[in-house]
Amino acid sequence: MRSGGSERDDAVLWDIACPERPSRVPGVTMAGFADRGLTPPGLRLIPHPAVTLVLVFGGTMAAEYATRPLQGSFLTGIGFGEAVRRLRAEGFEALQVRLSPLVAHAVVGPAAADLDGTAVALDDVWGREAARLSEQLGERSSWQERFAWFEGRLADRCAAASRVDAEIAWAWRRIVAARGSIRIEYLAAELGWSRKRLWSRFRSQIGLPPKRAAKLVRFDHAVHRIVAGRDAAGVAADLGYTDQSHLHRDVAAFTSLTPATVADEPFLAVDHIAWGWP
Repeated sequence: MRSGGSERDDAVLWDIACPERPSRVPGVTMAGFADRGLTPPGLRLIPHPAVTLVLVFGGTMAAEYATRPLQGSFLTGIGFGEAVRRLRAEGFEALQVRLSPLVAHAVVGPAAADLDGTAVALDDVWGREAARLSEQLGERSSWQERFAWFEGRLADRCAAASRVDAEIAWAWRRIVAARGSIRIEYLAAELGWSRKRLWSRFRSQIGLPPKRAAKLVRFDHAVHRIVAGRDAAGVAADLGYTDQSHLHRDVAAFTSLTPATVADEPFLAVDHIAWGWP
């Protein structure tokens, strides 16, 4: 297991483990989190362009969505924004799985697109299987074993499930490749579709309208650059925002924070890096 930030080891909230190799299931990233007794109440989760699955198999983790409590393992829709307003965690161990909306459709089912930025208890989606998965994760002795085992479960689900339409998968990949800086009418024109048809099909299979999906992808790139130390004005220019105030509005819309303060939030996010400092 490695820490979430070597230069801040005394301050990191969690021990964080990452798989030793990329997932063989495209569109999946995983990380293991173990509480160090420093997790504050009221922890904020930062939106991410993926469906997020959190499997808790030790200790306590409780979240709140729209005043409704969520105890234990839960699932958040793509770009959940302020959906998860408070998180309480004590002595927990949990596996976090980020699912591209393309693979989420196969892993979670069509319900993944119905989450619409909300959070739900995992047993509301998978029933008793959610508890069995958590129990079986806890029986494994190392994070690498847990990653490999759960990846096998994901591969089985993907093999047996339907995928999103090829045109919608293409549109999502174009948005990601453009880092969110793409006009939706151009996508519709390239597909030979009307904007209304693209909006309807994209929303029903991905879980967000294409314009908001593009805003979320660009926001994610912006936040990563701000966390890495880039100034907001330079980030805004690099990512095609109209100006710095445009970047501020998008960050506030997704987090209720400013670019200056969002970089200091503890992120439950893992891609090529992992961090967990206050």
